[in-house]
Amino acid sequence: MQEPNIHAPEPDLLLVGGGLANGLLALRLSQTRPDLDVRIIEAADRLGGAHTWSFFERDLTPEQQAWIAPLIVHRWPGYSVHFPSESRRLSSGYASVTADRFDGVIQAALPGRIRFNASVATVAPTKVTLADGTSLGARVVIDGRGPTATPDLMLGFQKFVGLEVRLAQPHGLAEPIIMDATVDQAEGYRFLYVLPFDARTLLIEDTRYTDGDALDRATLRQGVLDYAARQGWTVETILREEEGVLPIALDGDIRAHLKRMGPTAQTGLRAGLFHPTTGYSLPDAVRLADRVSDRGLAVDDIASEIAKYALNVWASRGFYRLLDRMLFRAAQPELRYRVLERFYRLPQPLIERFYAAGSTLADKARILSGKPPVPLGAALACLFERGRA
Repeated sequence: MQEPNIHAPEPDLLLVGGGLANGLLALRLSQTRPDLDVRIIEAADRLGGAHTWSFFERDLTPEQQAWIAPLIVHRWPGYSVHFPSESRRLSSGYASVTADRFDGVIQAALPGRIRFNASVATVAPTKVTLADGTSLGARVVIDGRGPTATPDLMLGFQKFVGLEVRLAQPHGLAEPIIMDATVDQAEGYRFLYVLPFDARTLLIEDTRYTDGDALDRATLRQGVLDYAARQGWTVETILREEEGVLPIALDGDIRAHLKRMGPTAQTGLRAGLFHPTTGYSLPDAVRLADRVSDRGLAVDDIASEIAKYALNVWASRGFYRLLDRMLFRAAQPELRYRVLERFYRLPQPLIERFYAAGSTLADKARILSGKPPVPLGAALACLFERGRA
């Protein structure tokens, strides 16, 4: 692989971290503003780590789906969910991006402009210092290195370990299982997530919504294998493994959080750009990439535009944080599944708008109407949020 010429004139944008948000930003800018010199610094030897990112079809506009199409490896016309008292299939399209495809597409879009195996010591609005002392300048630096300490935000956590497995026989699934919560509710809300990649290949994730962020890899890994055995699937080979600890937003002060992060532009999970309830971050990363790639936006205004977008997104999603507080604070951990079970009895268009973070006033009223699946007193105590933006 050709090593980029780091001593070339300073780039317009220097993206620190080659994860989802920065990768999508770089890809979109390569499509809409090829005149800009955009470069990426990545601590690992590839982009995207070992992740699979997914989204619901209605999360993105047709135009957005078109420009990220090269990244999409799998598409399905629907999905199913399973709860102790409810199973349902929804005809909402679903799609996934793999890290391998992500790495290949972004590298092709930025030939010679990605520096790998580069650990970062410090970042500033127009300068990055590497661990080896190398100093790199740019008109704008954007920090997208993933989540960090968040003392100004109150978070729960969605933890998972996933195994991509090759089975001895066909599994028989035509579409994903987004949530199978018919399993033991260890630690809190727990479900298995299953993506069928081909007739004998599955990605199975054991996912748990918990108060703490400690990840017991061995336990969750065994949870995946136990689930496969209960389905009658014989695992022939484990092809790869992935894991994650994603934030679930309960409340907090996003202005204080961004100020604590420093004056450098923040993006992705660092900037609170994820669905507060599901943890999905791809739709927000796509929307931000579209916003920043606007030809009318001057390069020197990109940092302030990113901060403004993060503040506006947080301010618009108080309803989802209210629901999260009900889930984490009002429901007993082993009964949290009832909140989601009740939600999945609602109309499909409402569910689609919820996942796209576009719930209407009528949707919100419908979600909150009726007898809550948590104690009423505890639910009422969740109504008021501290530290609104």
